[in-house]
Amino acid sequence: MNTLDSLIGFFSPVAGLRRVQARRALRVAAAYEAAKPSRLRKNPTDNRSGDLVAEGDVETLRGMARHLEQNHDFAFGILSTLVNNVVGPRGITVEFQPKTLTGEIHDDFAGQMNEAFKQWERRPECTRQFSWAKTQRLLCNTWLRDGEVLLRHLQGSVPGLKHTTGVPYSIECLEPDFLPVDYNDPGQRIVQGVEKSAWGEAKSYWLYDEHPGASLNWRMKRRRHSAGHIEHLKFVRRLHQTRGVSIFAAVMNRLNDIKDYEENERVAAKIASAMVGFIQKGSPDLYEEDEKWTEEGNRTLSIRAGAIYDDLRPGESVGTIQSNRPSGLLTPFLETMQRMAAAGTLASFSSISKNYNGTYSAQRQELVEQWSAYETLSLEFCEEIVEPVVRRWVQMSLLTEVLKLPGDLDPESLLHLDFITPVMPWIDPGREAGADETLLENILASPQQTIRRRGKKPEDVLRQTAAWQKKLKASGITTPTKRPAVPTKQTDSEPESAPESE
Repeated sequence: MNTLDSLIGFFSPVAGLRRVQARRALRVAAAYEAAKPSRLRKNPTDNRSGDLVAEGDVETLRGMARHLEQNHDFAFGILSTLVNNVVGPRGITVEFQPKTLTGEIHDDFAGQMNEAFKQWERRPECTRQFSWAKTQRLLCNTWLRDGEVLLRHLQGSVPGLKHTTGVPYSIECLEPDFLPVDYNDPGQRIVQGVEKSAWGEAKSYWLYDEHPGASLNWRMKRRRHSAGHIEHLKFVRRLHQTRGVSIFAAVMNRLNDIKDYEENERVAAKIASAMVGFIQKGSPDLYEEDEKWTEEGNRTLSIRAGAIYDDLRPGESVGTIQSNRPSGLLTPFLETMQRMAAAGTLASFSSISKNYNGTYSAQRQELVEQWSAYETLSLEFCEEIVEPVVRRWVQMSLLTEVLKLPGDLDPESLLHLDFITPVMPWIDPGREAGADETLLENILASPQQTIRRRGKKPEDVLRQTAAWQKKLKASGITTPTKRPAVPTKQTDSEPESAPESE
């Protein structure tokens, strides 16, 4: 009831009540049925911004996700499957494609760039523990599990840091704990540790000098780092959301339920595996006082294979406690829960459950539909992590003259790159290879595209093939020629071919 209704109701209660009832009837009539709360449906709503929703829970969800990865084999399998298909075992590799002034690939300079970058890939991060491929896998795992990850560019002369190659460039990988969620300052437009412009663009990041979970000093220092030297990869589902949320957020309760249910069934089956017997007594008047009892007051029976009990009293029988564990409903229930968890984490059900039952068509359909989710994550990882790193490496290589530009090179083509992401695996190699062969014969795909779809570099394949052919020729071995197709025997149901006209 608003002020006007209260005023009208003071002088005329009936008129004021009619106004309130009429307004409520209009509001209910115009509402969606799904928006009406009921006894069975509470319809929770939360229209706060993405930052306010995540601020109180992002650290809690992060800790729960880490606990699941450490203690739940199924959650660990989901993360491993995602990382293996988003980044791959060798990481997302790069093939440089610089061009000449005439528009052709500059093979010599491309080879120099690829070889120099391969040397830098050996130990690119500041701790010198991991290769570039291993670093990518750790970054991707942190991104999906914690919801976000940070990367800092270390260029030129950095106090206490020695770069591994002639290119003065290294990277520092940071977990999201280094960026405090509870650091807000409206006066400086600092939201959850990120200083923004009036348009919402990140200007700088306020990072701890060390991991807050490892420091024994409660007075940790925060330093301001320019956004130009920081890459912030975050898993978000809301516009203007500053911090990322774990990919497990939507299925966290389901994963915990799966873990508890499976553990309870396992314990129940373990208990049921221990055989328990009992003696069903007869009526009390059938027993005498000279019965054989142990000191604890229990009657002893020797259980062994082929044993026959001939000392049972009248009315007695020996029985065992039967158990229905493990339950026959365990497998279908877990499969259903695993399918829901796979849908909520963008993972493939067959891969995370190791259930590969089904026809070729069903497996192919699942793989094709699922691979779009993997490619989406791979593209995001390339744009936010791999491409900025490669761009900085090229810039520092040119500044230090590790790479010297030839005179016939087009400078604008220096950052022409091909990213080789994990490829969709083959289900039926014969059919897949036949499809590629058909595309090549009809000039619908180039050999380079076909090789890259297999996760290889065309230049490496060409170089290795030439070296192998040279060895075969030196050894006097000739490669077998392709046999012509053998015509099949014509059956009675097949019409004879018409004779050719002269």
